[in-house]
Amino acid sequence: MRTIKLTIEYDGTNYSGWQIQPNGLAVQQVIEEALRQLLSETVRLRSSGRTDAGVHARGMVAVFRTSTNLPLRAFVEGGNRYLPPDIAIIEAREVPSSFKPISDAHAKLYRYTIITSAVRSPLHRFHAWHVREPLDMVAMRLAADRFPGSHDFAAFRASNCSAKTTVRRIDSITIRSEGDRIIIDVVGEGFLKNMVRIMVGTLVDIAKGRFAPEHISWLLQNPDRKKAGVTAPACGLCLEKVYYGDENSPDSNEVIFPPEAS
Repeated sequence: MRTIKLTIEYDGTNYSGWQIQPNGLAVQQVIEEALRQLLSETVRLRSSGRTDAGVHARGMVAVFRTSTNLPLRAFVEGGNRYLPPDIAIIEAREVPSSFKPISDAHAKLYRYTIITSAVRSPLHRFHAWHVREPLDMVAMRLAADRFPGSHDFAAFRASNCSAKTTVRRIDSITIRSEGDRIIIDVVGEGFLKNMVRIMVGTLVDIAKGRFAPEHISWLLQNPDRKKAGVTAPACGLCLEKVYYGDENSPDSNEVIFPPEAS
């Protein structure tokens, strides 16, 4: 049996999230069905994590086992033939059977996009959060500087989050402006449910003057979700990349360089 690692890109607008669930069409379900048609066998994907309804991905990683001898390009070209336009397999690699997409991951990069134009953008409505109010970028960056490190992020998780521990490590968070867009990149080892969206929502509330930048430090010491900011809309969030750093990973020589703020 071979173990195949896929890198997958998708627009999550029309899906209930990555993971198969009783109600709603999931990205995982669509890809497994495409692979079933291609390989004439049933496969089950094991992913590097999950994304919620409406969240996008440019670099979701998933693996599966197969007995087929197809060349790697066939998993990309053949798989995409059976996939809808909003999902695509970007790359396929063969990896050791011991490869674990979650526990072998060193870090993940999530990107959140905000549009600050005076008039809403119909073209970006599914891929960015439109914020009309003026935002204080200095305050936002001062607040963001308090996130890196290992902290208790209980104030930054959804009420139905089932994680056993709420301590997570954030490696970096950078904020840059590109015209009327604000791009927030968050690199960390793992994330609680809605964690990045609540972090972004709280930063926006700080940029609006609702909280002081020091409020982030208080929230990391006081796990009270009600004292944090709003949950930013799902549409602005995208899983950009999953980083692997051990010798069993095909990305073993890769080093994480967080994007520079501008």
